Amino acid sequence: MNLLFLFLFLFQSNTNAFYAEWDSVLQEHVKQGFVDYKGLQNQPENLKQFLEKATNVQKQDFEKWEKKEQLAFYINLYNALTIKLILSEYPVKSIKDIGNFFQGPWSRDVFSLFGNTITLNNLEHDIIRKQFKEPRIHLVLVCAAKACPPLRSESYRAEILNELLENQAKNYLSSSNGLIIDEQKQTIFISSIFKWYAEDFESVPDFIQKYTSTSIKTYSIRYLDYDWSLNEK
Repeated sequence: MNLLFLFLFLFQSNTNAFYAEWDSVLQEHVKQGFVDYKGLQNQPENLKQFLEKATNVQKQDFEKWEKKEQLAFYINLYNALTIKLILSEYPVKSIKDIGNFFQGPWSRDVFSLFGNTITLNNLEHDIIRKQFKEPRIHLVLVCAAKACPPLRSESYRAEILNELLENQAKNYLSSSNGLIIDEQKQTIFISSIFKWYAEDFESVPDFIQKYTSTSIKTYSIRYLDYDWSLNEK
């Protein structure tokens, strides 16, 4: 059995084994959503090994996976590539410091997926958003900023993907970065994520209402300033 078939076998029969190196990165270098980039820069082996596995996945095999396996793979890949991008320019104060006027961080070539070079924009907008129509992905794709949903200290896995998506949405909307409710002013202050991707949520108030006990559907909506400073530990 060659290395590629071994990777595919491990992924399809044991998700934990496929994501072992990525889980090690998250468990060792991510605490409460904050990343130890300096430590990870000195110990990049597990991140590199996971990305080597991911780039060896063949499209014809990937298309046989269940949808939840595909989505979990893309989420983990996006978050890993974001960390890779930060490390490529570290130290930086913000992901927005990477690149220039003509090419921002999300437009930089970062990975070879199914034999094609892609950017983070390709992965998020052309693949994940287009293929899955899942609004909760905006609460799990991490942009390395303090205001974005926190990076979990575990990988996303197909067998519990819905539970993890729900937990992530609940946690983010329980934080001051995601949602602040002012009952006196009948106003909710929410992350700018809900403005940028409003079309994906269909009804932002309905989505938020699911994760709070306060009846907010008649409340006015305001958007929080987004803190782009690095989510560094």
